[in-house]
Amino acid sequence: MTETFRAMLLDDHDGKTRAGFRDFTLADLPNYDVLVEVAFSSLNYKDGLAVSGKGRIARRRPMVAGIDLAGTVVESRAPEWSPGDQVVVNGWGLSETEWGGFTRFQRLKPEWLTRLPAAFTPEQAMGIGTAGYTAALCVDALEGWGAIAPSDAEVLVTGAAGGVGSTAVSLLARKGYKVTASTGRPDTHDFLAELGATGFVERDTLSAKGGPLQKERWGGAIDTVGSTTLANVLAQTVYGGAVAACGLAGGMDLPATVAPHILRSVALLGIDSVMAPARKRDRAWKTLADFLNVAHLSRIARVEPMSALPELAAAIVAGQIRGRVLIDVKS
Repeated sequence: MTETFRAMLLDDHDGKTRAGFRDFTLADLPNYDVLVEVAFSSLNYKDGLAVSGKGRIARRRPMVAGIDLAGTVVESRAPEWSPGDQVVVNGWGLSETEWGGFTRFQRLKPEWLTRLPAAFTPEQAMGIGTAGYTAALCVDALEGWGAIAPSDAEVLVTGAAGGVGSTAVSLLARKGYKVTASTGRPDTHDFLAELGATGFVERDTLSAKGGPLQKERWGGAIDTVGSTTLANVLAQTVYGGAVAACGLAGGMDLPATVAPHILRSVALLGIDSVMAPARKRDRAWKTLADFLNVAHLSRIARVEPMSALPELAAAIVAGQIRGRVLIDVKS
């Protein structure tokens, strides 16, 4: 086992968070029960905010960044985990209150680990990552609510070219839904059509202020944007439909009324991937294993070295990243 390894560390410099690479030993890691050798992490919008310094993600410092990881158990003091087990970790405060995945090794609490389905390698798991896992949580929530079925009205995905959106499009299409993708980048239409989207809505159409009740169109929706976009999606959802909301790229506000909820019985389902209980995590990863077209991962995801994190973080915050970016923590 290597004596030293590199990690991306967030630290405090004159009251501001600054990211930089630092060498560590195993003795430097938190004293938790399971030691995991990390194979891959991934780049998410929250990671971009943390590493670029554009957002105050780390609530304490120093902090190893990276909100997810996939790898192999090396040592365990917990009876439920053994050396050689392949695991995936999403959320649980990684990169916020707990050291995260941009590192070769990490010590973790046993309850944070999810057993990696045999359908996926660690590389594929991070091609999916927190974004894809969140997309699966959204699909499960819509179906569990009873709002959508493959023969029903269109299902809308906003922010469709991003990590959550592109995986949601792929999952829904594989399940037999008619999927409409909303994106501000027309150059991604061919990519989204390959994933299964059959219709497109321009982002500006949904981001402009609209009425509290609009023409009914969406049987269900997965929204990654929030703000006015989410308000319009709710106003356009059919009677008895539901919207799973998991993002705020467009803002934290929600300039909406109760009209869709009390006049059309539209449900707004909040999706949290960070503290979701084990049963929801296991179900989401089963949904991914059963329905995600693994061949699409080569279209959704690409591998980049950890050394490129500063440039990649700036790019994802600027909206210049399509699909998923895996982080090879060994390079």
